[in-house]
Amino acid sequence: MPSKPVRFAAVGLDHRHIYGQAAHMMAVGGEFVGWWTDGDPGTLDGFAKRFPDAPRHNDRAALLEDDDIDLILIAAIPSQRAALAIEAMEHGKDVMVDKPGCTTAEQLAAIKATVARTGRIWSVDFSERFEVPSVTRAAELVQAGAIGTVIQTVGLGPHRLNRPTRPAWFFDRESYGGIICDIASHQIDQFLYFTGSTDAQITMAHAANYANNNDPGLQDFGELSLRSDRGHGYIRVDWYTPDALPTWGDGRLTILGTEGYIELRKYIDVAREDTTDHLYLVNGNRCEHIDCRDAGYPYFHNLADDIRNRTETAMPQDHCFKVMELALRAQRMAEQTEAGR
Repeated sequence: MPSKPVRFAAVGLDHRHIYGQAAHMMAVGGEFVGWWTDGDPGTLDGFAKRFPDAPRHNDRAALLEDDDIDLILIAAIPSQRAALAIEAMEHGKDVMVDKPGCTTAEQLAAIKATVARTGRIWSVDFSERFEVPSVTRAAELVQAGAIGTVIQTVGLGPHRLNRPTRPAWFFDRESYGGIICDIASHQIDQFLYFTGSTDAQITMAHAANYANNNDPGLQDFGELSLRSDRGHGYIRVDWYTPDALPTWGDGRLTILGTEGYIELRKYIDVAREDTTDHLYLVNGNRCEHIDCRDAGYPYFHNLADDIRNRTETAMPQDHCFKVMELALRAQRMAEQTEAGR
């Protein structure tokens, strides 16, 4: 018997990541039944072109109170995401939220309490893992033992500022949560996942604004290091991508194992190939480049199954909580370090 399609709606369209969230759920058979957003964010035209058949609702209560809707997608202003997620879960919906899933420790505590009380799924779409096929292939290789035991990850997350297209909230620290909370939550997720860690210590964290002094709320550089009982990690994120690069950022991940290493050049192989999803594998008998564009996006299929079966195959709930806990902790440490200089 075919699986029942997951019916979903979107609440909050302030970040373009909503495009991928919705498109990937539709690709695994989800039915997009409606959306609501506050005002007219800059993403609206692009959203309407991509999803012309999904109706807009003027009142989000109509979506939340529809018992036939299973899942709510959220890509609102980051500081507003926790409240919207809690509201959706209290109406019996599972939630997929764009990263960061929350911007304060108090919000995370409230989300945890709501999940415990309602039994709903709160899943953050860490798109630099879940929407990048080369990471899918790297996971397969690591699980097959291609590089032995993973002991370190190095995650680099450079982004282009694209100042003319950015809304006011992008430059407001309280709205976006800080550069580590926002961008580096991706790399924290990958560190925990690839090392198999369930917790970690933040050993160093910094955040600063070096190139945008007219925007004091913006942090344009961040870094942190982590250590767990399973491995070590270093993360650097920034808003410095130069205009000559033909994509928004040269995101990379290096996974070091006891018997080899993997390097991912996720979005471009700079000055060589403009295509995405390049994987370089080196171990005892292989030294090769692998094109990973066909490796797929299992998170979305697995999440649909989790919604139907009340399982945790897409991402364990505790892992999701831990990523955001560590991101918030590192953000706080970074700002305390900067304030003490």
